[in-house]
Amino acid sequence: MQINQLHESLSDNTYVVVDIRDPASFQSGHIPNSIHLTNESLPDFLREADFDAPVVVCCYHGHSSQQAAQFLISQDFTDVYSLDGGFTQWQAEYPSDVSK
Repeated sequence: MQINQLHESLSDNTYVVVDIRDPASFQSGHIPNSIHLTNESLPDFLREADFDAPVVVCCYHGHSSQQAAQFLISQDFTDVYSLDGGFTQWQAEYPSDVSK
């Protein structure tokens, strides 16, 4: 998924955004309303998730998120995307849309 596509739909909560970066990076800044998904939070996320809701996986640069997206698909999520460019590009293009 392209950064601008996600940004345009941010206000209507079309997508569930999960951020798989390390805790310090997530705490220093993340996409608004994103969920920090870690090995520790994964069981709760899977238990509470709507498997039909579209999910966007965010990492640093858009590489690791591809594997994480494949994992979520293997867990029966039906609509999963990897964020192209990751949080690094998000922060570069939309610095005012970073939550802390």
